[in-house]
Amino acid sequence: MGAAGSKLEKALGDQFPEGERYFGFENFGNTCYCNSVLQALYFCVPFREQLLEYYTSNKSVADAEENLMSCLADLFSQISSQKKKTGVIAPKRFVQRLKKQNELFRSYMHQDAHEFLNYLLNEVVDILEKEAKATNTEHKTSSSSSSPEKIANGPKAPLANGVHKEPVVTWVHNIFQGILTNETRCLRCETVTARDETFLDLSLDIEQNSSITSCLKNFSSTETLHSEDKFFCDKCCSLQEAQKRMKIKKPPHILVIHLKRFKYMEQLGRYKKLSYRVVFPLELKLSNTVEPYTDVEYSLFAVVFHVESGPNHGHYVSLVKSHNHWLFFDDENVEMIEESAVQTFFGSSQEYSSNTDHGYILFYESLGPTKHNISLSTKHAAKPPSGLDPPFSGVWRSSPAPKMIFLSSFIYGCSSWWFLGCSPATSLPHQVHARLRNKEV
Repeated sequence: MGAAGSKLEKALGDQFPEGERYFGFENFGNTCYCNSVLQALYFCVPFREQLLEYYTSNKSVADAEENLMSCLADLFSQISSQKKKTGVIAPKRFVQRLKKQNELFRSYMHQDAHEFLNYLLNEVVDILEKEAKATNTEHKTSSSSSSPEKIANGPKAPLANGVHKEPVVTWVHNIFQGILTNETRCLRCETVTARDETFLDLSLDIEQNSSITSCLKNFSSTETLHSEDKFFCDKCCSLQEAQKRMKIKKPPHILVIHLKRFKYMEQLGRYKKLSYRVVFPLELKLSNTVEPYTDVEYSLFAVVFHVESGPNHGHYVSLVKSHNHWLFFDDENVEMIEESAVQTFFGSSQEYSSNTDHGYILFYESLGPTKHNISLSTKHAAKPPSGLDPPFSGVWRSSPAPKMIFLSSFIYGCSSWWFLGCSPATSLPHQVHARLRNKEV
């Protein structure tokens, strides 16, 4: 990447961000799914800052146990501490640890970037929770041994059967977690039943020639429960017809949207990739939210793309926005592109097209009121609801449950200069498309 790195530095010139590093990742056979997601997470500033802080506070611990999070923190530290501004780093230690912990990633078969993202966030959360609980236990033990007078009346009675301690809320939750409210209205007595559910990403069904706005609107559309799907109303004490819908009660600081491009086709007996054209805006406005988070605005800062037409083969690349510059990451290669080139990854307006580069995972950062909700310390939250059957994929964790509010609001649109049916103004550099066409994992 010497020449490519020099080319990137030359392209940025005096505008190269001070203290920033742009490094590609070596591919170990089929690790593009990993490389593309890690690049998106590295340029998720609050996530990177927390990992680097974790690395600093744990590197002096001699007997610290190696885990996936420590390997990721070490990788991020390697990048940020490089003397060179650009280059290539081999995430060998992280990949080895990933394969050691999860046999799913040990083979050389094509892996799913979204599954990897979910697994990684789950794993980081589990590690932080265990460390927080261990720290609390040490503090309690130390406090008990140094203050024997506090237990003069004997130990406290154990908690009742079935009662658990409050779960831990980590900085991962504070960055990525949002709250959905599932509202069901009985059509007989008009009673509204609301239930809160937490998420770290939203998986959206997609349609041909659609947009993220329309996909989100469909996600929150009203569904009528009838016939065999009737709702049991506690007030009526019987099964009744009802209307159900999902709304965003508390939007996250970092909104991760997964487009469900791989669908199982019963007539084919296998999964098929949906190459639909789905417009994703640079600026997104959420309007299917509950007060006080109405019309929250988000800015796109990273996209993971799937290249090629099938679900069981292909390649992953990513685009990230760093200091108002858009960069294209393809394993070891890093190139600067124009902002208008992002729209070449919307998808294909026709079923059979030479365009096989499709947006798969979108990362948006809040520009509005969710910023003040980020508290990067670890704390406890309310007990999570049980028996949930979410209509989306994501990492499930607990969250405080504020008072339910029933509002009739939907997503009206997004603010962007992109709109459905616009023609691409600028394409990616020819050499980039040529490399993608010839590169499969």
